[in-house]
Amino acid sequence: MHIDWAAFGQVFGVSLVVTVGLVGIFTLGIMGTAPRTGGSPETGAGAGVLARSGAYACFALCAAAVGYGIYLIVA
Repeated sequence: MHIDWAAFGQVFGVSLVVTVGLVGIFTLGIMGTAPRTGGSPETGAGAGVLARSGAYACFALCAAAVGYGIYLIVA
């Protein structure tokens, strides 16, 4: 039995990077939907709308990555 350790290491490395990246993006989405406390009055309501829009974009990116992974498994 022969194990290609280089290929195994590549798969492990890519899996680790993608997993950490997706968790980070999902965390940014959670942070974007968190209610704001305090802050300066000059930021206005635009900052909240921008944060929520960015959070939804992060969630959409996570959903797209999961969908692509399912596509790769099924195809």
